[in-house]
Amino acid sequence: MKYPVEGIRSRFPALAPGAVFFDGPGGTQVPQAVIDAVAAYYREANANEHGQFAFSRRSDAIIAAGRAAMADLLNARSEAEIIFGANMTTLTLHLARIIGRDLQPGDEIVVTRLDHDANIAPWLHLQEQGVLIRWLEFDPADCTLMLEDLEGMITERTRLVAVGGASNAFGTVNDLPRILAAARRAGALTFVDAVHFAPHRPVDVQQLGCDFLACSPYKFYGPHSGVLYGRREVLERLQPYKVRPSAAAIPDCFETGTKSHEAIAGVAAAIDFLAALGQELGTGCESYPAGRRRLLKQALAAISDHESLLFSRLLAGLQEIPGVRIYGITDPGRLHERTPTACFTLAGMTPAEVAQRLGEEGIHVWDGDYYAWEAMRFLGLSERGGAVRAGLSLYNNEAEVERFLSTLLRIR
Repeated sequence: MKYPVEGIRSRFPALAPGAVFFDGPGGTQVPQAVIDAVAAYYREANANEHGQFAFSRRSDAIIAAGRAAMADLLNARSEAEIIFGANMTTLTLHLARIIGRDLQPGDEIVVTRLDHDANIAPWLHLQEQGVLIRWLEFDPADCTLMLEDLEGMITERTRLVAVGGASNAFGTVNDLPRILAAARRAGALTFVDAVHFAPHRPVDVQQLGCDFLACSPYKFYGPHSGVLYGRREVLERLQPYKVRPSAAAIPDCFETGTKSHEAIAGVAAAIDFLAALGQELGTGCESYPAGRRRLLKQALAAISDHESLLFSRLLAGLQEIPGVRIYGITDPGRLHERTPTACFTLAGMTPAEVAQRLGEEGIHVWDGDYYAWEAMRFLGLSERGGAVRAGLSLYNNEAEVERFLSTLLRIR
C-alpha cells in the first residue's frame, strides 16, 4: 500500500496553517488523538494515584495503560520495566546517581564524543567520586564512531557503557549490537540513549540485550515526557533515592513524586496512533505475536521507508546548493546508516541567520549545538554558532522538501 502521507497529515491540527515542520529532532507535532487524550484526562480522571474514589482509580488505569503501551513499543518483557519521568535528561541524571552508589574509585565508564550531553554529563558527574571516564571518539569525515578502538577501551574495570542509538546532530545510527556485545563480554552495564533513534526505527530491548534505554515520547508524536526502560533484574538490585513513604517496588520506587498523568495519557494515545498506522500500512514482522507489538514494528518500518525516500532527495538537493557543507554520512549507498536528519552550514551566513530566514518563510529548523556539545566543540563548530539541523518526520511530504530546498537556494 502506498504511504498515505496526506491522510496522516490530516490528523495533525498544527499542520493545517501550512508551516513546514523540519524541527522534528527537537520535538514533533501531535495528532488530534493525543490532544483528545490529554483533555479527556483533565475532564474524567484528574486525581493523584491510589485513592479510594473514581477519578483516582481512572488515573491509576491510565498510568497502567501508559506503561503497557511503552512496553509494547520497546518490546519490554514487563510493564514493571517502564519508568516515567519529566524527560530523558532528568531520568538519566537520577539513574547515574543511583548507579554511582555502587561504584568505587578507579571504576570506569565509557561514553562517546558523538552523544547528546544528556548521555554524557550525568556520567561525568561521577568523576567527583573517583570514577574514570573513557571517551570513544568519532571520525569527523562522516561522524561515525571509531569502533576499532572499542575493544581496547573496555577493560575489567569498565562498569557501564553509555551510547546513543543515533546521533541527534548528524543522524548517525550506531552499531548497537557490536557495542553492547563488547560491554556484555566485560560484564559492564549498558545504557542506550534512544531519543533520536526511537522515532525512526523499531526498538526491541530484548533483542538488543541492553540494561537501560531511554527515550522521549515528544519526539514520536506524544506529549513532553521521558521514559526509561530498565531490565528487571538490574532494577531490583539497585537502591534508588526516594522519599520514605513512596512505594518500594519497581518501577514506582524510581519515579520521584507525582508523575505527569495527563502526559502519560497522551503517551498511550501516541503509541495507539502508531499502532493504528501499522494496522493500516504494515505487513511482516511475524516474529512478533499478533497484536500491538507487531503493529508498532510494522508502523516504524513503514515510517522508516517513507522518511528515507524523502531524505535521499533532501540530501541530494542540499549537495547541489553552492556553499552548503553537510556533516555526517552523505554516500547515497549508506543512507541506511543514518536517520533522516541533515546537519549543515551555509557559507557567508551564521546558522542562526539561516534558521531565521527559513523561519520567516514558514520553515521550522533548528540551529546551534542541539546539546551535542562535545561533538560540536570537536568539529570546531561551537564558536561559529553550531550548524543548521533539518529533520524529517512521518508527516512530511515531497512538496515540503522541494519548498525547503528552493527557499534555501533563494536565501543563498
